[in-house]
Parts: sequence; C-alpha cells; structure tokens
Amino acid sequence: QLQLVESGGGLVQPGGSLRLSCAASGFTLDYYAFGWFRQAPGKEREGVSCISSIVGHTYYADSVKGRFTISRDNAKNTVYLQMNSLKPEDTADYYCAARISPPGAAVCYDVLEYDYWGQGTQVTVSS
Repeated sequence: QLQLVESGGGLVQPGGSLRLSCAASGFTLDYYAFGWFRQAPGKEREGVSCISSIVGHTYYADSVKGRFTISRDNAKNTVYLQMNSLKPEDTADYYCAARISPPGAAVCYDVLEYDYWGQGTQVTVSS
C-alpha cells in the first residue's frame, strides 16, 4: 500500500528552523514528483515547494524562496523540507504529496492532481 508519512513539525520561535520529512512506503521515489503544501486555518491549501522526478528540479513559492529548501533522498525513500528563518505567517499544517510525473521542470501541480497525500504535520511559529 502506498503511503506518505510526514514528521518534524512542532513549535518554534520566529527566526528558528525545522526540517520536515516525508517518508514514502510502498513505492520508490524515482519517477514521482513531490510537493510540500501548507494550509493555515481558514485558508486554502497552497503549494510551498515542489521537486520534480528523476532530476530533482525545484520550485519555491515567493513567500519561502531563500528560506526553505526541498530535497529528496531516493535511497532513503524520503523527501525533506528544510525551513529556516521561520516567520509567524509560516504557521500551518504542512502536507507532503506525490504523483507520477515525467522528468522536467519543477512545478507545484494543483492539489487535485496529486495521487497520494500524507496526514500532515503541524508547524507553529510563535514567541
């Protein structure tokens, strides 16, 4: 059974860092594109950062560019989101998503186009 499990969320002060992990089971990462999405209370789910299949091209939303880094370790079947210089507006539930995708430029697809989702991990940035 294909499954994604996120971990690494928590409470952090503004300016702090967290690393989210998305562990995949039941399939290998190579031919899948991954995305990290977040959803704050009362807001729509938005794409934060995405990584393409095979080559691993990356995309970042303007709001996180220069602060977040997405990466994939195919040997560990895990995708990461390193979040630095966190701000209160980064507070949200963060979700990992995957879909089969041909290699190419990294894009964050519409949420409806992802086949697999994790259960989410909460990130709270507050002093």
